[in-house]
Amino acid sequence: MQNAFQAGDIVYVFYRNPHTQDVANIQAAAVVNNPENENELALFLYETYYPLSEEIAVYATEEEANQAYNFYYGETAEGIIE
Repeated sequence: MQNAFQAGDIVYVFYRNPHTQDVANIQAAAVVNNPENENELALFLYETYYPLSEEIAVYATEEEANQAYNFYYGETAEGIIE
């Protein structure tokens, strides 16, 4: 997955509200150089770095993210992306 993105890319991920676990939204995130390991990329989301790994579903476009959201949750995310 690391090869699919470059630092500076904007991608889309599913994000669960930590206070309301049954709510998932689509959120834009930045692909950045991992500050803890210069040879890896990370996602920067809500002032936090997350390792860019196969464990996180990352979508290159908002449309792809909405299609996946609809597949998994049966509806389209509403106006969450900033």
